[in-house]
Amino acid sequence: MNASEIFARFSPLVQDFIYANGWETLRPIQIEAARVIFESDDNLILSSDTASGKTEAVFFPILSEMEGMPAGSVEVLYIAPLKSLINDQFERIDTLLSDSGIPVFHWHGDVASSHKNKLIKNPAGILQITPESLESMLMNRRSDIIRLFGGLRYVIIDEIHTLMGSDRGSQILCQLDRLREIIGYHPRRIGLSATIGDPALACEWLTGHSGRNTQIPPCGAGKSKWRLALEHFYIDENTKERDVSAAEYPEQRIEIDAGYEYLYDCVKDKKCIVFSNSREETEYVTATLRQIAERRGEEDIFYIHHGNLSASIREEAEQKLKKGDRPCVACATVTLELGIDIGRIERIANMGAPTTVSGFLQRLGRSGRRTGIPEMFMIFREERPLPDTPLPQLIPWELVRGIAVVELYLEEKFIEPPSVKQMPMSLLFQQTLSILASSGENTPKRLAEKVLSLSPFSRVDKEDYRELMISMIRDGYIDMTEENGLILGLKGERLTKSFKFYAVFKDSEDYSVKHESEEIGTISSPPPVGDRFALAGRVWEVEELDLARRLIYVHSVAGKMQIEWPGDYGEIHTKILEMMRRVLSDSREYPYLKPNAAERLAAARRVFAAAGMKEHLLVSLGGNTKCLFPWLGTRSFRTLRKYLQKNAGLFGIYGIEYGGCYYITFKSDRSPEELLAMLKRAVTEEPIDTLSLVGKSELPVFEKYDPCIPPELLRRAYAVDKLRTDEMVRRFSESGSGAGP
Repeated sequence: MNASEIFARFSPLVQDFIYANGWETLRPIQIEAARVIFESDDNLILSSDTASGKTEAVFFPILSEMEGMPAGSVEVLYIAPLKSLINDQFERIDTLLSDSGIPVFHWHGDVASSHKNKLIKNPAGILQITPESLESMLMNRRSDIIRLFGGLRYVIIDEIHTLMGSDRGSQILCQLDRLREIIGYHPRRIGLSATIGDPALACEWLTGHSGRNTQIPPCGAGKSKWRLALEHFYIDENTKERDVSAAEYPEQRIEIDAGYEYLYDCVKDKKCIVFSNSREETEYVTATLRQIAERRGEEDIFYIHHGNLSASIREEAEQKLKKGDRPCVACATVTLELGIDIGRIERIANMGAPTTVSGFLQRLGRSGRRTGIPEMFMIFREERPLPDTPLPQLIPWELVRGIAVVELYLEEKFIEPPSVKQMPMSLLFQQTLSILASSGENTPKRLAEKVLSLSPFSRVDKEDYRELMISMIRDGYIDMTEENGLILGLKGERLTKSFKFYAVFKDSEDYSVKHESEEIGTISSPPPVGDRFALAGRVWEVEELDLARRLIYVHSVAGKMQIEWPGDYGEIHTKILEMMRRVLSDSREYPYLKPNAAERLAAARRVFAAAGMKEHLLVSLGGNTKCLFPWLGTRSFRTLRKYLQKNAGLFGIYGIEYGGCYYITFKSDRSPEELLAMLKRAVTEEPIDTLSLVGKSELPVFEKYDPCIPPELLRRAYAVDKLRTDEMVRRFSESGSGAGP
């Protein structure tokens, strides 16, 4: 089908919408999406840049098929990972939807019950829902499922790159399999994403047990031009406040971190997002930018957006970005990476480097809607090295990682592939209870068949599941009846009665922070009355604690503080580490490096060459201290570290320490050459059993329901899903002597 044939297949309503928007031709993404939907019964993955029109591309043919042929139930189920994405997604085609007469329902924790009841009474049209709300529906409204979804045609899953490989994404696949069991068939699946690392793996993930082929058509090349700048500052580089004489007014002598002032000047006159890799840094950046604005006597245009803030504060940041053309800056974590329509962002700034190529592309793609050219500044800050700073700390690892992330995509178009778990034990526990809660008593055999038939559990060994079921009975989550049937136990009932059960991600027992009638957000632990803490880019003093209700009452005070949240900052792929090694080995100049960054890279390259790091994996730091630079990503680095710790006596090493996934230091009386030869021989001649690297007393708890899993099962899952030996073996196989003086 060509563009004119596809246009002719669109309903008059869609055609009118296209004319009204002044589109003279259909975009490639619209043509490809319509071709797959009109010409086949296949699933579809639509992967293209942020703001490329994926929503319209999918809904034009779907709405054309829906018009005039109501199914008497929900026809399109749209699943999104964020409430804000659901609230926002259809604004761009709101006119089309309202004119079509096809109803659109929202269903998540913030939606009023009156709106939900309209769907229950008259199911039709499009339902937008979170995975957690869909879990609740399958558990608590099983008798309504056929009436609600008996004519379901399409399931659209947005931002699938954030879901593949995660328990939350696997939960959605479980839900679709359970839905099929009730309605008798698998509707077509459509996945949307701006960044797909491995198309084959993505197709395999979306296909699951649907029994359909999955197509991922080419949708045109990404944006060919970027405006990119990386700059570096030492933290002790200060710039004194202008127009203030330190001699005349010593109490007003103000020093501002040069890196933050550079950031301020980059964003102050534009509509921007400033990304950080943690909530702590986001809070500090926001407070600092507000402080600089106050000291310069300029308008405070700075807002904040992260997961621990109240919905009203996050929505304020989103609305300020969407509306008008006035300068506005939102300081954010990954919560603004996803496809919320936030208007014409002129520039992205990033404090430090994203940990993934995917994250870099997602953030960069938030800008450039006005000019067509995405624009990003990366700003790096580090402590100035002292004369006695150890060799590994002389390398600006984050700056080098930033360059590597950019170059890896420019040279290879590489994006990290998903890493799908083989033993998702936490999800297995949750789905077992969910199925029991929804379907009632089951025999052990029938329950095992229901659970293990779900696609995310296709690699789970039956004996492992039997061990889990026995532990769940022993611990009171499941009870066995006199007829040997299985039902929820007291602990299982208590868990499933809570709304928190529906989520498979961890929900920390946070305390709500309130200022008068305003909800600010949450923090993980309550400070004493009179203490101060930072939240929403401001500092608060505790007035009163209501520990029973987990409430903290505060008032605002001037100043700036840091705050800490527990968290996991994700994994770094081995290809990024290998590119970092190339960046340090090369003499090549990068046009996007600003003067300070270029100078810092040059200094790091001199250190790298002088220490023999270019030729050697293992170098001596003086005395009996050695340093290993394996250039392995997080998972393989973790495996190597545990291997060295287990075999420290064999290799004659002790005092093992490490920095990120960049280097491992230890002490040994053996020479680097002897040590590396021993290590190479050991890892290449005998296969390494990853389970043997997990200590018998180790309790690797990562996911929400891991504390409910038998320790031995957790250790096996950790060995399978968190460790890998192939890259480590390859690294030492190709290393030669690999040892430096």
